[in-house]
Amino acid sequence: MNASKASEIKNWRREQNGSVGFVPTMGALHEGHAELLRRARKENDRVVLSIFVNPTQFNDPKDLEKYPRTLDSDLSLARREGVDLVWTPSRDELYHDSVGGGAATGVFNFRVCEEKLSSRFCGAFRPGHFIGVLTVVMKLLQVVKPARAYFGEKDYQQLLLVKQMAAAFFLEVEIIPVPTVRESDGLAMSSRNVRLTAEERKQAAFLVRALRESNTAAEAAVRLGEAGFRVDYVEDFEGRRLAAAWLGEVRLIDNVKI
Repeated sequence: MNASKASEIKNWRREQNGSVGFVPTMGALHEGHAELLRRARKENDRVVLSIFVNPTQFNDPKDLEKYPRTLDSDLSLARREGVDLVWTPSRDELYHDSVGGGAATGVFNFRVCEEKLSSRFCGAFRPGHFIGVLTVVMKLLQVVKPARAYFGEKDYQQLLLVKQMAAAFFLEVEIIPVPTVRESDGLAMSSRNVRLTAEERKQAAFLVRALRESNTAAEAAVRLGEAGFRVDYVEDFEGRRLAAAWLGEVRLIDNVKI
């Protein structure tokens, strides 16, 4: 079943018995998303997938414009993985509190803010990003009301913030982390990888190697810079080494256990 309205999701949800697993995405699905869906399928009676390119988490309008949109292949993957319901809401459906199309520019009336972790790492380089992420995830969770929601560990800061938000607001959902799915050369699967040139794609796998092979975060940052990456940050945090770095016009993020 495919749906676009929150009211359709709520009506469907009232008719369901058993647990619902939820995978929120921005589309351009790949095998990393498929792994989230498989976990949800294994651990729940029903699986819901949402596809929504969330404008409020893009601080660069050009990045929003270039974000890949592949709905037909996304729906095909959803069918392959046995998804029960695909929700494809519009901007106006999720941000009906915005005025004059404000969601596209970050001007919307109600938002979820976190005051500590969200200002570090990616948050320091993408102002307002996590306000957009947490706000849309809260909206999605309130409509779907899943028993479990699945998030990849590649976006580790996002995962931590969503878990903290669920706890802070007493949401009746378990946030399930799923290990990063990687290409054969180690590159973390990402919807943005398709924007890499052939040469950049060859370079990209060095990101995870530098994180794993360096003795310190500072050493990893130096090695990435020498390899042609434009580094936003490499930092160690709570047993993880987190990084964001650019190749050309594409910003890559990754993390490894240390």
